[in-house]
Amino acid sequence: MIVRAFVLAVMMTVLAATASAETTTLRYGVIANSARSISSLPLYTAQRQGFLTKQNLALEIVPLPGVEHMVNATESGQVDVTNTATPYLIQAALARNFNTVAVIGGPANTIYSLMARPEIRSFSDLRDKTVGFSLPADAISIGARMLLAKHGLPDGAYRTTQLVGTPVRAKCLTEGDCAAVPLGQPDDILFARKGYVKLGDSSEVIPELQFNVVAARKDWAAAHKDAVVRLARAFADTYRFMADPKNRDTVVGILAETTDAPPDVAREILALYYEPYRGVMPKAGEISMSGMAKVIELLGDAGEIAKPLPKAERFVDLTYLKAAGAM
Repeated sequence: MIVRAFVLAVMMTVLAATASAETTTLRYGVIANSARSISSLPLYTAQRQGFLTKQNLALEIVPLPGVEHMVNATESGQVDVTNTATPYLIQAALARNFNTVAVIGGPANTIYSLMARPEIRSFSDLRDKTVGFSLPADAISIGARMLLAKHGLPDGAYRTTQLVGTPVRAKCLTEGDCAAVPLGQPDDILFARKGYVKLGDSSEVIPELQFNVVAARKDWAAAHKDAVVRLARAFADTYRFMADPKNRDTVVGILAETTDAPPDVAREILALYYEPYRGVMPKAGEISMSGMAKVIELLGDAGEIAKPLPKAERFVDLTYLKAAGAM
């Protein structure tokens, strides 16, 4: 009886260990147009360096058609978690009473350059020309408008067209339908090498932001706390790995491969972000509450949400980052 009890106890221990080691699969929403952009680097790094596997996680990647669809997908149950730009998360929560919240920080104060055609040599040359923006509520559009206003071109001094996604804006610039558009990395560097003109960038007018987050429906996240905490740990490890100079060559390789940027351009991008550290990428997946508040302020100033402005805490749940030791 003693031997049988001992064997049973050992079997139960093995079964428990096996169960705890089973891989959890999460449906993870991504913007299809951003699959080859710098914003996807943390995801690719987490996958390729094994940080998800270390946490017994697998992500089923679900491409979604655009930024305005990301929160809809969590609310409808199409995805479990999603990468999303914070302006759309905030707008959806306010307009439709959605309960999707930010649970992990993503690329925070992303740098967008206002790139112009070669014949445009200064901001004043854009007067009465067409500038391609993203959606009005997008921080990309808001930052570009602020940059133009700072340099003497208020709304009405130029024409605008709405172009959602970097590839669409880049095409408009290349084909000459747009005199200027905001582009992120690596596109701004690649266009500059082709003779296009960088007039300025968003860091001039928006020094702090929380531009991207990983979000989930609040009730779903509470019911799957262990999985969300493990996801937070995986991304925390990823961002620490990306920031460590010892890993620069590896991250350059991942960035070059996933964006089609030449390795020297990939290295230039990482130098821009980390030499010195500019807050573009979080240090460990943390969410900047002051950066969230800045997004709300920008949306209010642009007339995209009504005043009085809500508190940033309404759109964030730090439970999982704290449990993961990332905040």
